Amino acid sequence: MEVSPGAAQAAWEAGKKPANEPRDAVMDLTVSPATAGQWPALEDLFGRAGASNGCWCMYWRIGPRYRDRPREDNKRDLERLARSRQPPGLLAFDGGICVGWCELAPRADLDWLAHGRHFRPVDDLPVWSLPCFYVRRTHRRQGVMGTLIAAAVGVATTAGAPALEAYPVDTAVPGHTRTCSLGSRLLSPGTASRLWPGASPIVR
Repeated sequence: MEVSPGAAQAAWEAGKKPANEPRDAVMDLTVSPATAGQWPALEDLFGRAGASNGCWCMYWRIGPRYRDRPREDNKRDLERLARSRQPPGLLAFDGGICVGWCELAPRADLDWLAHGRHFRPVDDLPVWSLPCFYVRRTHRRQGVMGTLIAAAVGVATTAGAPALEAYPVDTAVPGHTRTCSLGSRLLSPGTASRLWPGASPIVR
């Protein structure tokens, strides 16, 4: 599946930056579900560190407990999810190289997120969530995240999700303790490719 950020996404990304700041390059990428067949690519992307401190993207499922058990357990659980009927996320490829990942799942499937006190639901919709991204160091600031977001909107829409949530961190706040949710954006046919423009940030 070939996906580009699209005009709306590109306009949003450009609008978030001062006019005199250089714009990021946008690459031609392909996006694929993180299935069993793509596991070697995901394993290569995350490397020996498991993306971040051996997490293997288990934080939003089991919380800080991921640090208290062997990293191989986290890796095994992510591989098990990749071999399940519902892939745990999406992968972006630059040719044959996996350069980006985003976790994508129904919010209810992410136990730590679903029951955590810091990210209580903003409404009763059975939303899907985009809680985590990881981009290969050599490909950062080149449109990888925007491409994954655009693909995630399409996947969630096809799956019948009524809305999609994300939880960007405000890095200007010490300790990254303040987060902003871009809120729930209805994925109707006319707005599915415009997840971010027009959404009102909700500070939690």
